[in-house]
Amino acid sequence: MMDSKEQAQSQAAGELKVRSSHPPRVPLHADEPRTLAEVFERVPREHPKAGMLNYKRGDEWRSISSDEFLRRARRVALGLHALGVGHGERVAILSENCPEWTLADAACQLSGVIDVPVYPTQAPPQVCYILKDSGARVLFIQNRAAFDRVAEAIKGCAALAHVVLMLETEENEDVVPNSLTFARLEEMGGALEAERPGLAEELARSVEPQALATIIYTSGTTGEPKGVMLTHSNLVSNMIDSGERLEFGERDTSLSVLPLSHVFERVAMYMYISHGMTVFYAESLEKVGDNMREARPTIVVAVPRLFEKIYARIKERGAAGGKVKAALLTWAVEVGKSWARLKLNAEPMPPLLELKHMLATRLVFSKWHAGVGGRVRLFVSGGAALPEEIGYIFAGAGFPILQGYGLTETSPVIASNTVEENRMGSVGRAIRNVEVRTAPDGEIEARGPNIMLGYYNKPEATREVFTDDGWFKTGDIGALDSAGFLSITDRKKELFKTSGGKYVAPQPIEQRIKESRFVNQVVLVGAGRKFPAALIVPEWEMLRSYAQLKGLGLKAPADFCRHPRILDLLQRQVDELTAELSKYERVKKIALIERELTIEGGELTPTLKVKRRVVDEKYKGVIDKLYEES
Repeated sequence: MMDSKEQAQSQAAGELKVRSSHPPRVPLHADEPRTLAEVFERVPREHPKAGMLNYKRGDEWRSISSDEFLRRARRVALGLHALGVGHGERVAILSENCPEWTLADAACQLSGVIDVPVYPTQAPPQVCYILKDSGARVLFIQNRAAFDRVAEAIKGCAALAHVVLMLETEENEDVVPNSLTFARLEEMGGALEAERPGLAEELARSVEPQALATIIYTSGTTGEPKGVMLTHSNLVSNMIDSGERLEFGERDTSLSVLPLSHVFERVAMYMYISHGMTVFYAESLEKVGDNMREARPTIVVAVPRLFEKIYARIKERGAAGGKVKAALLTWAVEVGKSWARLKLNAEPMPPLLELKHMLATRLVFSKWHAGVGGRVRLFVSGGAALPEEIGYIFAGAGFPILQGYGLTETSPVIASNTVEENRMGSVGRAIRNVEVRTAPDGEIEARGPNIMLGYYNKPEATREVFTDDGWFKTGDIGALDSAGFLSITDRKKELFKTSGGKYVAPQPIEQRIKESRFVNQVVLVGAGRKFPAALIVPEWEMLRSYAQLKGLGLKAPADFCRHPRILDLLQRQVDELTAELSKYERVKKIALIERELTIEGGELTPTLKVKRRVVDEKYKGVIDKLYEES
């Protein structure tokens, strides 16, 4: 019988054969790092910095220098070694973003340990599944409260031997079974370092490029979580080749917003560190605005939902400021969009439009810049499709958003736009060393050094996502133009067929509907039905302003959702925004939902993708009623 470590290595070797047809990688430069251990060890030497990582405890910002970062990461690595956690064994990390998360990750990579990130919002049974499936021996967890949330569910995880409380003091070690604090683990590492000088460097040198670095469990919109196996080579190659597109540098400052358990943010963090950038950890999504004004970042990596929320807040404030202020905002946004369309498409700019744009910038957009610290030069968007409307609005306001594309299985970046060539509606060209093609049915396929080894403990699922000639099947439908720019149409599994036999791609239609100022979220339904319908979560502030203006006297969300005038307003908005679609794609009926779709509610994945099956089941009565009435 093979143990779990041997099984992982055997499976990894088998999956490498699947990808043996991949061409060799062309290095960007001769001296580039080959492993994450090398990436971290180079930082103090190549980018010495006093305030590399910055975080808030209480009301005070604190800093960790590049020297201190490597010193502490090595001690945590040695602490794991002292606990008996060896090369190729698994360690899980369950925490909100904090420097200890990055230190724990770096420690694993410096010692050849495979880390397994877990979303802090994941349900306890899912946490248990991940710990059991991966065979994690150590769990890094944020604090006692986070442990208490999952304690009952993880009692049956036989391999789990130690719990490290990342942000707790030593008195809680006695309360949580088999636990020690992060500080205690560092102390253990320091003691081992004194006994065996040079051991940390020896462990780092033993890490091979093809060794597994991490197993990341994709929650997916359907089915059981799958552990994506990524090597050091996968992640380092993607860090270098996608970083080439973004032009990050030592003078840049980033605000870390997305969870580090998300591969997009994690590889972005590797980019920040390897380029010598200054990093600030956002306290929470609720405090992103405050943190932006405090940290004054130049770079922010996020998902489209964050940009939508920023713009929704701007619209709310404009509406609350009275008719004149609202009209000024509407005028400035329209000017900005017109200016951005010409600018991004390299078309001639009329002098009058240039003048209007200068005025809009002075009167309106300058306030937007001040609201995010005044120094943002670039937003990077991934994880989901960026609505073109949002892209043009932000570009017109002086905030270019570069959209990229990828999956956890591709480490993650496949393609990306650049500042020089930023095409709205496209995710850009394939990055260096990555190839893209489309299958006859439109599915996007990719190959390159960034493609995963496979799914942990799931050889059959691994074989299903590779073609016979070794290309990875992304599950996304898209198209390549003559210049190599890639556009994403929809998820292959999310296409649904109406009872009339017509296939409908929900995402493009949803993006159109979200252009309405009255729409917060929307989910298209209609599989096996006569026509598409839409479940809409309203933008409540805008809807309340409308109701007040019309004297409707509505207060409770349920009253809005049932009122004929409100339903008529939203249906007219949908009809106008989808008028150019084919007849079978048009949304014939709508229903309003009182509560926002959330991760906690189970309707969204941790990467904010809609779990359509969950929504269909949860709102079955609402959906059935729509079609009964028709």
